[in-house]
Amino acid sequence: MAKTILVTGGAGFIGSHLCEKLIEQGNYVTCLDNFFTGSKKNVEHLIGDKHFELIRHDIIEPIRLEADEIYNLACPASPIHYQFNAIKTIKTSVLGVTNMLGIAKRTKAKILQASTSEVYGDPLMHPQKEEYWGNVNPIGIRSCYDEGKRVAETLMMDYHRQHNVDIKIIRIFNTYGPRMAENDGRVVSNFIIQALKNQDITIYGDGSQTRSFCYVDDLVRGMIALMNKDGFHGPVNVGNDGEFTIKELAEQVIKLTNSNSKIVYKPLPSDDPVKRRPDLTLARKELNYKPTIKLEDGLKKTIEYFESTL
Repeated sequence: MAKTILVTGGAGFIGSHLCEKLIEQGNYVTCLDNFFTGSKKNVEHLIGDKHFELIRHDIIEPIRLEADEIYNLACPASPIHYQFNAIKTIKTSVLGVTNMLGIAKRTKAKILQASTSEVYGDPLMHPQKEEYWGNVNPIGIRSCYDEGKRVAETLMMDYHRQHNVDIKIIRIFNTYGPRMAENDGRVVSNFIIQALKNQDITIYGDGSQTRSFCYVDDLVRGMIALMNKDGFHGPVNVGNDGEFTIKELAEQVIKLTNSNSKIVYKPLPSDDPVKRRPDLTLARKELNYKPTIKLEDGLKKTIEYFESTL
């Protein structure tokens, strides 16, 4: 049966892929976005579809809507964007999440919060398991995002315990793919754009820090699986547990783009985690989740996208 689904941040990189998939499954999707980091062009191919509605709105401000399910993705997610207006970023995770939980409570909707691997901070446990409480700087330049998302998880759990709201918490690890914002300062988009322009590829630090890269289609599958899993609330890690150094990523991008770019090294920004890799044991067990798209294949699709937009 078709559901009415609210996706906040639905015109963003991940949100637009999620909207597409939910419509493909026959649902009615209301996409809410204030276009701070999202873009109308990410969803313009859906406008006019009777299953899709686009509303310009900032979730910091209350709104009355009806929904069977809510996916709360609204929040700038790259350091450049979330540090641009740090106070607004944390308000999105506190006031915004409270507003969305209010809708869920009133309409008895299931609600999924897009949390992040950043709740683990610069982790002292590797790979990161869900029961790890993290190592986060509460007063650093990234804390508007890291601590904001931690508070969002707190709010979700408190609404669940106090008001019996059916909540889902997903901790998203580095995700990449078509429709990433060109200027978002994330490592995959940065490297691809620099390589396509034959500019120097900038690595912050010595390139030995590691990340795990999840292709967006794999992530969306994990999100929908979590929403549809009765009786399981998370938090659950979803990502790809392949681990690569930043230098390896740069070398792969240079190879796949046939670029003449050289790698240059710059100082590491503060509070930048040294390593990141999800432990996916829980996601495998509860959601039957496993990432299917190899880094090389995902990079090829992402490179194609940037070639068409540059």
